[in-house]
Amino acid sequence: MTESNGVGSKSGRRPGQSKTREAILASARTRFARSGFDTTSIRSVAADAGVDSALVHHYFGTKRGLFVAAIALPADPAEVLEPVAAADNDNLGRALATAILGVWDSEDGEAVIAAFRSMIASGDTTLIGTFLLQVALRDVAKRVDSPNGSALERVNLVASQMAGLLLTRHILALEPLASMPVARVVDWVAPILQQYLTGPMPEK
Repeated sequence: MTESNGVGSKSGRRPGQSKTREAILASARTRFARSGFDTTSIRSVAADAGVDSALVHHYFGTKRGLFVAAIALPADPAEVLEPVAAADNDNLGRALATAILGVWDSEDGEAVIAAFRSMIASGDTTLIGTFLLQVALRDVAKRVDSPNGSALERVNLVASQMAGLLLTRHILALEPLASMPVARVVDWVAPILQQYLTGPMPEK
């Protein structure tokens, strides 16, 4: 029996369902890469895949759910970042570092790293940027836009720090960073993220 979210039972999905789901995901990857998260609609993805938009909702629920599936993430970023949403602005850097590093070093970490490694290898780097800026850091950006207009610069710097950390700790596996305890990495990184997020802007 097939579940309502499109994930099959142990006996597997019926071939037609599997092909339809993969067609939707392929269309979604193309759309998200080309247009970004905000301007991509469920309707446009469905049209590209040649299916009704109701079928996209049937398999993936929301646009966020579709995006998470399209880049093969094992967890919804909104759930991962709940502690960040609850943190006050003076502790955003530590909350963000703790949440993200916690996922990388959890049982889901290998799947997250594999997803990003696959995107880099396939040339879908636009999807990584879309994920970081329009999904993972979107709500944070709204909180740190001081002075007005500085939010994009701030979250770009945060994204560069976290992407570099992912690369050096988990893909290049540079020692001693690769085997450093999470708490120690957080202690190193959190002040840097906090400076990017709420510190004074350098003079132009």
